Amino acid sequence: MSLFSKLLAEVKSCTLCSKHLPLGPRPVVQIHPEARILIAGQAPGKRVHDTGIPFNDPSGDRLREWMGVSKEVFYDEKQIALLPMGFCFPGTGKSGDLPPRPECAQRWREQLLAQLPNIKLILVLGKHAQSYHFGKNKLSLTELAAGWQDYWPNKVPLPHPSPRNNIWLKRNPWFEQELIPQLQTRVDEVLSRPVD
Repeated sequence: MSLFSKLLAEVKSCTLCSKHLPLGPRPVVQIHPEARILIAGQAPGKRVHDTGIPFNDPSGDRLREWMGVSKEVFYDEKQIALLPMGFCFPGTGKSGDLPPRPECAQRWREQLLAQLPNIKLILVLGKHAQSYHFGKNKLSLTELAAGWQDYWPNKVPLPHPSPRNNIWLKRNPWFEQELIPQLQTRVDEVLSRPVD
């Protein structure tokens, strides 16, 4: 068994924070060493927990639209890695899902990222993933996303594609007018190249 296969098996059987998970552990990740795009998200929602399929919800529909990719491409682990900050559904709070459990990133993230040598583009969704991938800066989501060209072409800060962010999208029309066409071109360019 390869190091990657062994690590992935350990991740998928992880119970590290089970006592904090209302529905119990069900780690949901999609990863392969050949992947060229990494989607760094927050944590699975309840629907994803129920199906075991990442972004199997309206957020996923919007994210695929933003990227300009089909479901077939999106769920091809050799093209796109889906690695949230927390691998299991953390439960629901007053205004949506709870934040990802911190144990996942602390225990697994660096090891898994080390297994992705071909990543050319990282899409960073939401504040928890952005704090990890852009450092603990003081920028708001709007400021970070508005400065997307500072990180281009390898990293792109995005709001979470959840319908809960419809108001943000309406207040920031530049996002879909300026950034999304550039993002779709970049995704196509990265996926069109052969693996190094």
